[in-house]
Amino acid sequence: MLWLHILTFLLSCVVLAFSSRWLINTLTKIAKFLGWKEFVVAFFLMAFAVSLPNFFVGIISALNKVSELSFGDVIGGNIIDFSLVMGLAALISKMGLSASSRTVQGSSLFTIGVAVLPLLMISDGVLSRWDGIVLFIVFISYIFWLFSKKDRFTKVYDGIAEPMTISFFLKNLFLFIASFVLLVLAAEGVVKSAVFFANYLMFPMGLIGILIVGLGDSLPETFFSIQAARKGQDWLVLGDLLGGIVITATLVLGIVALIYPIRITDFSAIIIGRAFLVFAAISFIIFVRSDQKITKKEALFLLGIYIAFVLVEILSK
Repeated sequence: MLWLHILTFLLSCVVLAFSSRWLINTLTKIAKFLGWKEFVVAFFLMAFAVSLPNFFVGIISALNKVSELSFGDVIGGNIIDFSLVMGLAALISKMGLSASSRTVQGSSLFTIGVAVLPLLMISDGVLSRWDGIVLFIVFISYIFWLFSKKDRFTKVYDGIAEPMTISFFLKNLFLFIASFVLLVLAAEGVVKSAVFFANYLMFPMGLIGILIVGLGDSLPETFFSIQAARKGQDWLVLGDLLGGIVITATLVLGIVALIYPIRITDFSAIIIGRAFLVFAAISFIIFVRSDQKITKKEALFLLGIYIAFVLVEILSK
């Protein structure tokens, strides 16, 4: 049994590496076909794809009248995106994570607002159906803003050797879906194996949940962001991460609240997550707005926020 989990872990890591590379290649080709910026394509394809587990968790938890589970899931995921994933991508990128585009600058401000908005809405203890409608309208408003001016989403690609036909688009869309499915399955293999090893070594269950399961949920976008940063595709990284935060904080929580309002009776359970999410979001926007990029020193600071979050969560258990 032990050797089987070791083999699963190693094979899953290999598949993670290759499938994330395939994703980057297919997204780039799809962007060229549509004539859209890589940021916009990553926002709609990759960010929506990685948000699917949040959708499923949210809908199932709402139908079972435990919608606060979805709220915690979104808060935890956004902390990881703002700190760990963003920090790793900026650290691996050669010159830091560039955010000089006006579209990215505008989107980063919007992202901070929507990340904090559900925290403000639920301060009375309930994220109501009306709050859900507001969150849904906020998401639609962002889409309208993004597509209201051509220069925000269009891009001219030079030196394209391949014919941009419908079959070219459909082929790459299929490869994107196949690569993403492989990425998710590989991530699941890594998490299952890691949980087995943790139990085998008799790690505390709380520690397993925070360090392995919580991180495992973000493994697909983490690997994708690292590979994109290595290739200098900063726009793909930011489109994926900012898109994921926007989608989960507005569309996912909005739909969940419409199905069944989110009620928080004990704020002590989420107070640490709320504090670290606000801190990570503020740090991110300061870094992006100051130099129009996240430097390697700032990346280390973001990673420090994640480490501090994990330690505080462990010590508070």
